[in-house]
Amino acid sequence: MEYELVHEIKNLCRNNQMRDVFFEEIECDDPESWLRQRLAGKSLELSVERGGDGAVTIHAVVDGMMEKFVFTPIL
Repeated sequence: MEYELVHEIKNLCRNNQMRDVFFEEIECDDPESWLRQRLAGKSLELSVERGGDGAVTIHAVVDGMMEKFVFTPIL
């Protein structure tokens, strides 16, 4: 399946509310497995939410940084 991936990295610096946001198109069968492979070798905690429309949102702590990955199916 093909997905649009929105990857947000929360900025933990005081007085800075901005986030780094990246967009890409990917193809995979399982977004969680794809993400685990992409982040292999890093300290990782994941929380996965699956939407009824096929979207998958993964909240992650990657080496101590809070990140959010939103996979939206491309129809």
